[in-house]
Amino acid sequence: MAKDSWATSQAARKSMQANKSRDTKPELRLRRALHAMGLRYRVCARPLPEVRRTVDIVFRRARIAVEVRGCFWHGCPEHYRAPSANGHYWSEKVQRNIRRDEDTAALLDKAGWTLTVVWEHDDLDATAEMIARQVESHTGRIT
Repeated sequence: MAKDSWATSQAARKSMQANKSRDTKPELRLRRALHAMGLRYRVCARPLPEVRRTVDIVFRRARIAVEVRGCFWHGCPEHYRAPSANGHYWSEKVQRNIRRDEDTAALLDKAGWTLTVVWEHDDLDATAEMIARQVESHTGRIT
């Protein structure tokens, strides 16, 4: 293993590299629920073309962006626990993610978008219903 690697072991490195940036279980579950309600959306899309950041679910007409955040990767205030191995690296990484999330939220707000943040531990069926109401209130229709 490389001397400057963030991983504490080859097994840890392999495990972390296998993590997905999209199509996670909570994201897929939320998307299935939204689709079943008749909603159509873009997946892993840039709401702001000039900004090189994607959002998990985008309703362009309604100008609603939905981010499904993992408790570990985005520093959930309820569930985040710093790992015991390589804690300095991971706390810095999570802080960078939080700053990026805050910046993305500010950019979307400034551009007139509504950002809905969904945590992996949220009730995804109830969240899908809330998002459907948001889309309907912005467009006057569910699709």
